[in-house]
Amino acid sequence: MKKFTTLLLGFMFSIVLAQAPATYYNGTEGLTGATLKTKLSAIITAGHQDNGYGGLYTGYMTTDSDQYYENDGSVLDIYSENPTGTDPYTYKHGIKQCGNYSSEGDCYNREHVVPQSLFNSKAPMVSDINFIRPTDGKVNGMRSNYPFGTVSSPSFTSKNGTKVGPSSATGYTGTVCEPIDEFKGDIARMIFYFVTRYESQLSGFSSGGMLGGSPYPGLQTWERDILMTWSAQDPVSPSEIERNNASFEFQKNRNPFIDHPEWVQQVWGTQVVDNQAPTAPTDLAVVSTSTNYANLTWTASTDNIAVAYYKIYVNGNFQSNANTNSANVSGLSQGTIYNFNVIAVDAAGNLSTQSNTASGTTLIDTEAPTAPTNLAITSVGTNNIAVQWTASTDNIDITAYDIYVNGELMGSTSATSTNIANLNPLTTYTIYVVAKDGGNNVSPQSNSVTATTVAVGVNCGNENFESIPTSASNYSTYNWTSDGVSWTSEDSRTDLTINGRAITIRNGFLTALSVPNGIGDLTVTTQLKFNGSAGTFKVLVNGTDTGKTIPYSATTTTTTVSGINVAGTVEITLQNANTSNRVAIDDMKWTCYTLAAVNENGINKNAISIYPNPVKNGELNVSGKNLNTIETAQIFDFTGRMVQSIAQPFKNSSKITLKNIPKGVYILKAGNNTAKFIVE
Repeated sequence: MKKFTTLLLGFMFSIVLAQAPATYYNGTEGLTGATLKTKLSAIITAGHQDNGYGGLYTGYMTTDSDQYYENDGSVLDIYSENPTGTDPYTYKHGIKQCGNYSSEGDCYNREHVVPQSLFNSKAPMVSDINFIRPTDGKVNGMRSNYPFGTVSSPSFTSKNGTKVGPSSATGYTGTVCEPIDEFKGDIARMIFYFVTRYESQLSGFSSGGMLGGSPYPGLQTWERDILMTWSAQDPVSPSEIERNNASFEFQKNRNPFIDHPEWVQQVWGTQVVDNQAPTAPTDLAVVSTSTNYANLTWTASTDNIAVAYYKIYVNGNFQSNANTNSANVSGLSQGTIYNFNVIAVDAAGNLSTQSNTASGTTLIDTEAPTAPTNLAITSVGTNNIAVQWTASTDNIDITAYDIYVNGELMGSTSATSTNIANLNPLTTYTIYVVAKDGGNNVSPQSNSVTATTVAVGVNCGNENFESIPTSASNYSTYNWTSDGVSWTSEDSRTDLTINGRAITIRNGFLTALSVPNGIGDLTVTTQLKFNGSAGTFKVLVNGTDTGKTIPYSATTTTTTVSGINVAGTVEITLQNANTSNRVAIDDMKWTCYTLAAVNENGINKNAISIYPNPVKNGELNVSGKNLNTIETAQIFDFTGRMVQSIAQPFKNSSKITLKNIPKGVYILKAGNNTAKFIVE
């Protein structure tokens, strides 16, 4: 829920004015279409600093902290943020990074708005913060690598209304993801940035149903039209402006379509000269107030072409934008008088005169909620503990529950149950919960519960497909969760069997999302259904083709492929190499990744070594041959859990800075070599 104090509003107003340096866009005057796009590409490419894939989490602390909704400094997640009410859950920066998940609220990760599979996860695209947002792991997984578009009949809907399902757009019939209205413009401008920044490389990227193969326009027609609509309907917000400024500080380049939203039309649209401002909004009124918000309505403005949106001001300071003639102004202080004004804006950026002033006083609430009761553990896994409790009561309302683990705040939820993920195996945790209301009154803590996570086993996954969605013969996208792993299948049906229920893939794929503890060997049972010829499934891990295959034929066949051996949290995909064969899959299981034996000095003469060891001051000094050719380095704790990943780790030096890694024994995996080190 939006929470603004008068001080914060003043700060925001200064942020809004803090645009690009005065000379940043020199040379763009008078340009349109492909010429303008190419000039912008040159500008935003110059000076771009790649901080690595692991650096994104650090950048998010300044680019994606919530100062506009809850105003609590939590991770601003476009897949869980509820702009007009209480968020279903929240994340604290640096805590609950994915990690394993089975449901929303378990952990957050890094969402490439343009899927990284389209550019093979190569730098600098894979770590470009201007189009990579922190988002809930579960929803990120459900979005998969689908393009963004409008959904006709969702197969999945997140707790904030983000949808996945068949496209309703003319020109595309595949599966798409549709964000909530609050963030459609944000998504559009990030994609416009991508196809501008990387226009010279688009011919080498996969389309994914969204990208074009040439510098201009850089997008499929259907996607371009949807994104232009979204950009107009959801204008640039204060949070986007601040994010653009913070990204510039972090990465040294900007999103030009946030600084100049009119360039969307000038690059991809038909040019229209409009110098006429809308009429002023009238009859502004405060309909109701609570402890921290006010509901406003007004009579709509008129314009010679169209009103694009309205700017809302609180006590003379810009607060937010609204697409309609009503708004819920949140984040106010209780027991305070506020004055509101509204200004209309058209697509050309012409501003109306301001509306009349309407005043309202927020309510006062000093009564804390009662403590949550009956906190209990419902399940325990290798790296997660699920809990539930009885709801608190309050004289007005409960806005959230804060979850504490070993005395540290792990996150918040509006539900009365949660799954606490990203824990260590064989570790004891003590958990309690407190309730909060709209006046920021905090309840006493609940009873405490204690549980010990279980050890990691040899068999990391074993899916028999008995919990897939209801039997259906139509080919579609299906999503389900089984034994803590989220699954998605595209162009698939659920009514056929082998040893029991099975998932049948046609021109699509089956993916296990965010699987913990890596993968060693993979075993799958397959059978070709109906007509067709024998063939194979490609085996992909984290979107990369392993070069290994699973064969199928009309005879039921169980195949084990060994030596996949990918560490950390992984995504396992079986992709049909034939676009017409219909192949059933059953009894899919895999073993955990196991690190080869290592020692402090590496495993061969060309291996890496770390000095000094034990490591001090949070910095690894690494020696070895051809370090500059290593694309990715990963750090694992003694359980095999990946705690840090660094893209192009030795691009500029032979040092790696550790990110909040506690004392203990760790293994560095760089390329094909590993070395053990101790943190003191």
